[in-house]
Amino acid sequence: MSLYGSFLSDEQFLCSICLDMFTNPSSTPCGHSFCMACISKYWDGSKTCQCPLCKKTFQKRPDLQINRTLREITDQFRTMRGSGGQAKDKKCGRGVGGEGVLPENLFDELKKKLPRTSKMPVRVPGEAQASSESGGVPIPTSISRITAPLASSVPDGSPIHSLKDNSRLPLPPPSFSPPPGGRRRFTVSGAGSSKSLPICDIHRRGIVIYCRTDQACICPDCETENHQHHDTVTIKDEWMEKKAQLGEAEQAIQDMIRERIKKMEEIRSSFVELELAVERETAGSVSLFSALMSAVERSQVDLMEMMAMTHKAAEHQADAMIRQLELDVKELRRRESALEELAKSDDHMHCVKTFPNICSPPPIKDWTGVMVNSDLGTGTIYISLAAQVERFREELKNIAETGFPAPAVEPTPVRTQPRMKRVQDYAVDVRLDSNTAHPRLIISEDMKSVWCGERHQLLPDNVERFDRVVCVLGKQMISSGRHYWEVEVGGKTDWDLGVAKQSINRKGKIDINPSNGYWFLSLRDKNKYAFRSDPSTDVQLDLRPHKIGIFVDFENGQVSFYNVDAKLHIYTFNNPFGECIYPFFSPCTNKSGKNDGPLILTAVNMSD
Repeated sequence: MSLYGSFLSDEQFLCSICLDMFTNPSSTPCGHSFCMACISKYWDGSKTCQCPLCKKTFQKRPDLQINRTLREITDQFRTMRGSGGQAKDKKCGRGVGGEGVLPENLFDELKKKLPRTSKMPVRVPGEAQASSESGGVPIPTSISRITAPLASSVPDGSPIHSLKDNSRLPLPPPSFSPPPGGRRRFTVSGAGSSKSLPICDIHRRGIVIYCRTDQACICPDCETENHQHHDTVTIKDEWMEKKAQLGEAEQAIQDMIRERIKKMEEIRSSFVELELAVERETAGSVSLFSALMSAVERSQVDLMEMMAMTHKAAEHQADAMIRQLELDVKELRRRESALEELAKSDDHMHCVKTFPNICSPPPIKDWTGVMVNSDLGTGTIYISLAAQVERFREELKNIAETGFPAPAVEPTPVRTQPRMKRVQDYAVDVRLDSNTAHPRLIISEDMKSVWCGERHQLLPDNVERFDRVVCVLGKQMISSGRHYWEVEVGGKTDWDLGVAKQSINRKGKIDINPSNGYWFLSLRDKNKYAFRSDPSTDVQLDLRPHKIGIFVDFENGQVSFYNVDAKLHIYTFNNPFGECIYPFFSPCTNKSGKNDGPLILTAVNMSD
């Protein structure tokens, strides 16, 4: 038993997964040991195998075997620990038939064990002073508390009952053997030999108590002086109570991770369905147009363009949502790892301080109902095609009966998509805010047109004004509902149109992308169109727009752009705004007269 007490400890034979003594121990290639059942269950369902302690990853799951030597040592240690407990009982007089006879030299031995900090008698705040019949030695209150239960468990008349009178009585020798695993040891005067134990700056004693009233970690002297009537417990007990909540926090995080992983799979599946729908629509349209190629060539071109645009918009939408979900999962996994580290930590004060921040739910978006829109918007094209086929059939019938009629030019009917018609119903009167305009910008008196001049104007440098980027905001703040306006871009070679958050930076260089509060469609060098996403995305437009329609659905976090003349949808941003936004306009620099045309806010034609 001396070897057991000196060289071995319980922690050397504990599995770090189940926190119990090894059962059929097995060692990983990195040298750490666990119960065979624990490490097997830990790796079940994982794509890669990782050591729970050192986090080393094994590309192939190791073929584990029982460490028979370690199992035999563990069994011997378990047997030694059982016999050691009996030996200790015998030393304390608790053998068979014993009545709790205590050694009479207890206080002499205690006095030798207590640290001497000065030549004065050892005295701790809160000690009860008691003397033996011969003058006695002061008995600490903590020792009286220890002996009280002993006195109640022995027969009346035993020597231990005289402790009620604080007389000198024989007591069992105290155990001062080193704690297993090198843990901290405390004495009556404060901290033991452990250098990692925090020390009170005022009383130089170990900080081992937690005050729930003041939510502070204190030493015994602080408790006596300043926290007498407060709710206090040991730091270890406080952490044990908090630790009981770890399971709920971990379960909540795991549930959120599972929900987001499931939502990612749903989004991927919905995007695959959209791709299949595009393939089906393309095959059907090719089969349909082959019989009437000369009459429906334009319809086929429009259909292909619509599906390509919708596919690209859906792809951007799916990528953006998946990236956000991946960030959510990364944050949740970071918190999960932090909770696992807290569960393994022996620093109770650190755990108590850190736990509230980790277990609090992160600010994560509710993804319920979020999905890629699978509507291709091709229904109106098919309706228009059916009308053309009907007219073609009537013309063939008339030609068969009466021959070719006189040449006549029949105007091509203008096809209006339902989506375009819907957004026009939300038309608003947008005007420019001159207080935000860059000093080179010139704004018309009706606040409807803006263009870039040759030099800066003398204008006050107020906080709302852009001082480096040649742009201006609209006066109308958008904080709810749906809004639509149209801007004539004419033959300009460069421009930016969209919306921006109220809190955007307006001074100095600006990085324009959705993460900084900007949602733009841009034109550069007359034919290079791009969406200011992150990173910027180029787009090929077969029909050059002369008028751009902008539609905002604030609640759904959508900004859509349309080619008004061609009645075509160009692109839609999907991103929650989080705060109010404003219409944004930039005519860009005039490039020595090559781009001096204005951006003009025009009235929406409701009859189209």
